[in-house]
Amino acid sequence: MKELLLPYKWRYLGWVFTSVGAFLAILYYFFDFNFVMPVFAIHSSFLETKMFAFITNNFADELILLLLTSGLGLLAFTQDKIEYEYLETIRSKAMGKALLTNMIFLVLSILFIYGSGFIAVLIANTLSIPLLYLLFFRILKSREKSIGRSED
Repeated sequence: MKELLLPYKWRYLGWVFTSVGAFLAILYYFFDFNFVMPVFAIHSSFLETKMFAFITNNFADELILLLLTSGLGLLAFTQDKIEYEYLETIRSKAMGKALLTNMIFLVLSILFIYGSGFIAVLIANTLSIPLLYLLFFRILKSREKSIGRSED
């Protein structure tokens, strides 16, 4: 997995993207932030269905998801400042726990959440795997440090 990781310096860009995305999300949900612009849509169905056309759209929600997804992805897939061999095992365990937790959450959502609430769950699902991975990775890493297995 180590060969898939980006250099540590990319973590800073990940924090910038995630912070800006979170800030814009707050503006979007609490202060009705809009960013209307023409975009190319492969498929769009609002008042009428259009395919392969330019439409005018509030791009705020897409921008927020792009920033949060890419930011969390950069945070999840960058090396730590000090890399040691056991981190690969910790990363594997964290990814397994994140996927399992996400699957349980998704199955429960399918069973108990309906209508437009389920759309919100699907949107949250796009961000839940990297968020859960980062959470589990930090927890597992701190446990390893506390029992003295790490070389930090």
